[in-house]
Amino acid sequence: MIRVAIIGASGYTGAESMNIILRHSEAKLTYLSALPEECGNVSDVFPQFKGRYDLKIEPLDINKLTDLADVALCCLPHKVSMEFVPKLLAAGLKVVDFSADYRLKDPEIYQKFYSVKHTDTANLKNAVYGLPELFRKQIKGKNLIANPGCFPTGALLAIAPLLKEGLIETDSIIVNSVTGASGAGRNPSAKFHFPNMNENLFAYGIGTHRHTPEMEQIAGEIAGETVQILFQPHAGPFDRGIFSTVYCRPKVKINGEQLTALFNDSYRSEPFVQVRKDAPAVKDIAGTNYCHIFATYTKGRIVVFSVIDNLVKGASGQAIQNMNIIFGLEESLGLK
Repeated sequence: MIRVAIIGASGYTGAESMNIILRHSEAKLTYLSALPEECGNVSDVFPQFKGRYDLKIEPLDINKLTDLADVALCCLPHKVSMEFVPKLLAAGLKVVDFSADYRLKDPEIYQKFYSVKHTDTANLKNAVYGLPELFRKQIKGKNLIANPGCFPTGALLAIAPLLKEGLIETDSIIVNSVTGASGAGRNPSAKFHFPNMNENLFAYGIGTHRHTPEMEQIAGEIAGETVQILFQPHAGPFDRGIFSTVYCRPKVKINGEQLTALFNDSYRSEPFVQVRKDAPAVKDIAGTNYCHIFATYTKGRIVVFSVIDNLVKGASGQAIQNMNIIFGLEESLGLK
């Protein structure tokens, strides 16, 4: 039985992780921590767990944690996570980190987009990017997994087969995504509060969103060359989910049937990627660890539609999928 700790347990991803672990036959939640002002009985912080968990969320005590857990799901914000991950690793735990602190391999790019110097470059060099469909072999048995961002997860799964086969131009990929209100976290800015979100749709992070370099880095690794992506996120009036539309210029003549065959071949053995014959919707995957994809060709462009739940496949579900792989367990435990 794997003993699981959640660091930063008071947010949405912490709660989602708890919910998944309740269904997991080979994992047990043993420790929860958060800031002192966010601590207390887990059922008081999240009433949905009343009668389901009797744990307390408490301030982090590394010495206590060492005796209680085998793996830590680190649900801390960017810039904060790299202060704690070295301590968790030194205590002998394996870590799946939800922040961006270990995703970008170039510390200078990290500093440019996150406006702070990276303070743990030693562990950064050893972190594995945790998108199982692309890096499963590298994830198994590793100590530190950088859980992918929610937007990059949906976008990269949409373009990976095309990049692998060299079918698209790599200097003109456009990713247009819409996320729900939960993407802003449990303590959102005024812009993401209900009065502004309800019956509204808006763009944000125009030309500056931090997930752009992450997408370009991983896409470049897949393609074996530099990839340029124009990424534009939007926020819509729904709770959870990300709908991404990806536009690519083909290098060769191709039709919709060939694209469907390519995606079916690429993801045939993947438990959490479903290739569709029509455009998906966010309600199709809400609350699940699945990604639904539909690829087509229209007016000289390859267009790929991708949907994921930002809190599950885009965060907690993927983290537990990574945890399962690290420990050599059935990958779908707790997730189907």
